Amino acid sequence: MASKLEDARRIINEVDAQMAELFVRRMRAAELVYEHKKEYGLPILDQERETAVIAKNSALIEDPVLKGYYIDYLKHLMSVSRAYQYRMQNGLNVAYSGVEGAFAHIAAGRIFPEGNRVSCRDFKSAYDSVVTGECDVAVLPIENSYAGEVGQTIDLIFSGSLYINGIYELKIQQNLLGIPGASIDDIKKVTSHVQALSQCRDYIDGRGFLSEEATNTAVAARIVAETNDKSFGAIASLETAEIYGLKVLESNINKSGENTTRFAVLSKVQAASPSLTSSVLMFTVKHEAGSLAKAINIIGKYGYNMTALRSRPLKKHSWQYYFYIEIDDTLDTVNGSNMMDKLSEVCDQLKVAGSFAPHVEI
Repeated sequence: MASKLEDARRIINEVDAQMAELFVRRMRAAELVYEHKKEYGLPILDQERETAVIAKNSALIEDPVLKGYYIDYLKHLMSVSRAYQYRMQNGLNVAYSGVEGAFAHIAAGRIFPEGNRVSCRDFKSAYDSVVTGECDVAVLPIENSYAGEVGQTIDLIFSGSLYINGIYELKIQQNLLGIPGASIDDIKKVTSHVQALSQCRDYIDGRGFLSEEATNTAVAARIVAETNDKSFGAIASLETAEIYGLKVLESNINKSGENTTRFAVLSKVQAASPSLTSSVLMFTVKHEAGSLAKAINIIGKYGYNMTALRSRPLKKHSWQYYFYIEIDDTLDTVNGSNMMDKLSEVCDQLKVAGSFAPHVEI
């Protein structure tokens, strides 16, 4: 007669065999999920989706004690699924502008941790590398809370074919870096990007440092490392210090503690995901009195809230402009389609530049 232990082990063996088959099926589905995310330039982690899945599936467990363990099980299973997708992501090529250690390099690494970051000489080269298929996605800055919009990127989005499939916020913290063995008292001159120098001007002047402009903060760090002069410092990120073997002499020397850069992920195909809840519109209006007001009124009439409105000069037409607008909600609805139809009546050019999840910090 079988003992309770033997019965329990038989049941566990049967369930484990079934779970093994189901696990393989789930991971094959995870492969399809990754292929979708790769095509649309989406990050592996979608916290909103994971939270919804846990809430839905844990509701199937009635025992309150077992429910807690089941939630832990689901979290671990999703962690394993993400790890598998990150492994597949090894083949994802992510273009950025600048050199290793630049803030775009840091942003690209945080959004796509296992992707291959590809350095490009400028914004257009990074953008074009996705158009030609050399890279899968590009990570480019579109706005800084201190310096304002990044016009070059916005112009590329307006004139090009790529879509925004995510906007991510990177908090910028500037630091004084020196070579190993240097101290703050040794520093006489600092180098960095012009914006970084401006952000840290009070600190620089307060210390009595001379300043010298560099192409970007990472280049500044590299120059200081190569010069190997105790009196020469760089203003750059903590990650840059690690890359170029520099010492952090003082942290967070920005004039403003609220210094954030928004980076857009651009890819060939427009994404559609429940986690993307805002949209970007770009348009020109007819050369008639009140055309812009009509366009804005149409957006409001259909219940869309504008969170950003910017104008940029058209390169081929002096004193004419196109407009960049961010709105709450997506446009893949009947309401959104109707709004776009009405906008087309007052706009010469009109495009949906993409969708994103607002205020995602990296």
